Amino acid sequence: MNSFYHSTRGKTDNVTSKQAILRGIAPDGGLYVADWIGEEKLDLAQVCNQTFQQNARLVLGGLLPDFTAGEIADCVSAAYGEQWDTPACCPVSALGDGWLLELYHGPTSAFKDVALQMLPQLMGAARRATEGDGKKIMIVTATSGDTGKAALDGFAGVKGCGVTVFYPEGKVSDIQHLQMATQAGDNVAVCAVRGNFDDCQTEVKRIFADSELAERIAANGAVLSSANSINVGRLAPQVTYYFDSYAQLVRAGAIQLGDEVTFCVPTGNFGDVLAGYYAKRLGLPVKKLVVASNENDVLTDFLTTGTYNRLRPFNKTISPSMDILVSSNLERMLYYFCEGDCELVSSLMDDLAKKGSYTVPAEVLARIQEVFACGRADDAQTRAEIRSTWEGLGVLIDPHTAVAKTVLDAIERDGSVRVCLSTASPYKFGVDVLAALGEDTDRMTGFECMDALAAKTGTVPPARLSALRDAEIIHTTVCDRDKMGDFVEASCARVFK
Repeated sequence: MNSFYHSTRGKTDNVTSKQAILRGIAPDGGLYVADWIGEEKLDLAQVCNQTFQQNARLVLGGLLPDFTAGEIADCVSAAYGEQWDTPACCPVSALGDGWLLELYHGPTSAFKDVALQMLPQLMGAARRATEGDGKKIMIVTATSGDTGKAALDGFAGVKGCGVTVFYPEGKVSDIQHLQMATQAGDNVAVCAVRGNFDDCQTEVKRIFADSELAERIAANGAVLSSANSINVGRLAPQVTYYFDSYAQLVRAGAIQLGDEVTFCVPTGNFGDVLAGYYAKRLGLPVKKLVVASNENDVLTDFLTTGTYNRLRPFNKTISPSMDILVSSNLERMLYYFCEGDCELVSSLMDDLAKKGSYTVPAEVLARIQEVFACGRADDAQTRAEIRSTWEGLGVLIDPHTAVAKTVLDAIERDGSVRVCLSTASPYKFGVDVLAALGEDTDRMTGFECMDALAAKTGTVPPARLSALRDAEIIHTTVCDRDKMGDFVEASCARVFK
């Protein structure tokens, strides 16, 4: 079997998974994909008799074939240990007549921990194998809220690595901001950017394509890499919780081995739901993947019409991690549904960059719609869902999860068991969750809202979030988009001096 990865925009530059993880993005601006994924299916019976950690070893071994079994085992042991508040890592719980996949039990209370506790381990193993610990790596990432803190937590103190995080000023929740602004560590750098997430993400991509900047950073013995979901090392670990949730449902008697399951995913950059598609390729019985969007509903329009148009108003919502108009991981999905036509993918991405939109051929859209469904929820619907889910089911959910549940409830039932992915602790968005429950939060601080939410619901906020009230603000830098490259260069000089 050909075990190499290549760009979505060309097949000439074949690399191993270790090389793909270290690079982050392909030299031509494309994302790394592998044509062989799905040629061999995972043993579903085996999956259903294993722990999360065992399933992580199985999934990663299948997606990252040049890592040894020993390397994978060491990575899993380090990534999914005592930093999680449950040995199950990603437990499934009842949600009315469906199920909730709880992805917020890691150290930063968001689903990004599943990948970003693992990525530093994978990078470390890849670096030792390919560079002999010689070359230093600066992780550069843009965040709409959760990726930033998860990357900072994962890479802080990691030998030979630095991490630089950009986030849109004023467009993340108070708790998300504090998680990043208080991050300690000699190898970390955080900067707010005047603009929105798409501005941050677009500029990060430009930074990776800046050959002159790369040369100057190389003079310090360093290279740039990414912790965004464009990195294969971010995507692969997320496939685990699709398989593991299925195993939990089988063990709970909710489904029989081989039954199909529908997953609904609150989606911004398309990485989380794309991991579900990878799971389907690897043999998971997925009936449908439902893409749930907020008022920034560019994906809903695309999956309905086949036209992706980023030239639309940007809406600031109460589900800020989904406030995205350019969903980078969609390019990987397009590659597979265009049946590996790199020229077509490259042309579509060129149209998006130059014209702001593209339209896929009708036959491509038809293939996509066989796998993916979609829907959207505005802020009013999101607030109503938070309240009704608490009052009716006794389950407290954050705004992103509420978007997904709103969309899932509106989708016509097809007889399959339905799983809603819950991507963050409600306490990361305590102000909006408390307001949705009918409380007046206008004169309350974020931590007062956290305390009031706990008192009202009898739930307990994660200890690491509560501790933020006493944490020192360390990072206060704000810059314009065109200065992000300078900040990266300065961060490299400081971290790798």
